[in-house]
Amino acid sequence: MSYLSKLHDITTFVFDVDGVLSDGMLHITEEGQLLRNMNTRDGFAIKHALKAGYRVIIITGGRSQGVVKRLEGLGVKEIHSGIQQKIDTLNELVEFFNLDLGKTLYMGDDLPDYDCMRVVHLATCPADAAQEILRISHFVSALNGGQGCVRDVIERVLKVQDKWTFGVDA
Repeated sequence: MSYLSKLHDITTFVFDVDGVLSDGMLHITEEGQLLRNMNTRDGFAIKHALKAGYRVIIITGGRSQGVVKRLEGLGVKEIHSGIQQKIDTLNELVEFFNLDLGKTLYMGDDLPDYDCMRVVHLATCPADAAQEILRISHFVSALNGGQGCVRDVIERVLKVQDKWTFGVDA
């Protein structure tokens, strides 16, 4: 089944943060705080997906409260940070929400995302993902992490499902 046909089935988006929603670079302050960059276009797409009724879930190994606040500000309710075994969290979400992995898209960029990407309907990654992740992805965005790759996959899903109405003449 091609990735294009899989887009029709998606109702849930799961995203990693570092290397997906951010560029994976960490800015370290003199006080030891870790700062990340996030793309506003990704944020716009997340808000639009939530408004259109999609579930958006974040599973990240990072523990940044700034990232959590940013995502909460976008309307994301399911934010799981400080997660070492992402597949365990994904399996818990399947149980808790009766989440259908056959309707789930996961975007990751590195080995901690590997197991989750192997079990979802549509595994996606940014262009600069680790080689192991590139090999198992059904779709590779032309954009790097933190450069709009999240917007890219959300927009593709919503356009195929006629829920991306921007630029469409009435």
